[in-house]
Amino acid sequence: MVTLQGNTIRLRALEPEDLEFIYAIENDENIWEVSNTQTPYSKFLIRQYLENAHQDIYEAKQLRLAICKNKTAEAIGLIDLFDFDPKNHRAGVGIIIQNETDRASGFGKEALGLVIEYAFQQLQLHQLFANIGTENTASLALFTTFGFEKIGVKKDWNFTNNRFHDEAFFQLIKK
Repeated sequence: MVTLQGNTIRLRALEPEDLEFIYAIENDENIWEVSNTQTPYSKFLIRQYLENAHQDIYEAKQLRLAICKNKTAEAIGLIDLFDFDPKNHRAGVGIIIQNETDRASGFGKEALGLVIEYAFQQLQLHQLFANIGTENTASLALFTTFGFEKIGVKKDWNFTNNRFHDEAFFQLIKK
């Protein structure tokens, strides 16, 4: 399983002990917009997901890692490579940090940097992409910091809070 070490955080594979944390994130309606979730997840379904989390990225077409502060096993967020396409050497990337204090502490930036390096060096990907709501200023700033470029906007793409929202498509191509 993958463990990536940074200066203040590490990314590790999911464990059965992450059940309550993932349950809380997946059922937090405040972040459903960024995760494209529309209904709550049961602990049963999340437990089943965790039982299959041992599949490698080539089987599952996804790699979800827990973001942990160094010297702790407790997760503060999740970072995903999804829609993994080994033929075309690309994958999507998404990140969520659970609480506001940790979001403002640079942990997301360090986690994204580790995943980009892993994707380009270990997985030999040519490009990463991200879908970001145009009103999500924190994520827009984070991804552009690493050189992700906006290549388009999907108009009225997501319907939340009784209105449509645009979503930008970002891409980072390995130099």
